[in-house]
Amino acid sequence: MPLPDPAPRRHMHTRRILCEGFLREDGLWDIEGRIIDTKPFEYTEPFRGVREPAAEVHNMAVRLTIDDSLVVQAIAVDMPQTPYPTCVGAMPSFDGLVGACIARGWRKSVNETVGATRGCTHVRELLFPMATVAFQTVFSWPEDGPDGPIRFGPPRAAGGKPGFIDGCHAWASDGMVVATLHPQWSTRKDGAGTG
Repeated sequence: MPLPDPAPRRHMHTRRILCEGFLREDGLWDIEGRIIDTKPFEYTEPFRGVREPAAEVHNMAVRLTIDDSLVVQAIAVDMPQTPYPTCVGAMPSFDGLVGACIARGWRKSVNETVGATRGCTHVRELLFPMATVAFQTVFSWPEDGPDGPIRFGPPRAAGGKPGFIDGCHAWASDGMVVATLHPQWSTRKDGAGTG
């Protein structure tokens, strides 16, 4: 269902976030993210001066290299467009995330390592959607299609309930998806896989 028609309004800002996941030839994974902010009108900044419509307020990128357990092996940060000349000084702090695990305590690790003046607000915010892209990249449907083996979520102890069950509406333990794909964890009363 589309959004309802908006009230009369004026376009003031656009933020584009693109996150992509890649399998490397060495078996590691690269998760790349980029955040770009623009304004559709001319404006003046205190350090860069007059900015034309669609000029980049921010253009910042991150590459996380992770292993199968979602542990960060390397990180690279690039800041080709920043509103302040001192922004780039935050880049080295992000190296402190090497060894952190995206699957456990990621938000806490990010905030402790590059929170406040230790990091950059925009790069820090980019790391959170990149984490969900890491899960979708490493643990999801394989290249051979929907009939291939599905690996949802990090490895768990034998017989352990997958952590994504009851994590959202679609994966409710009493819902159709769990009844169909993981009947051993289904609490559905009206039979597996029915509406």
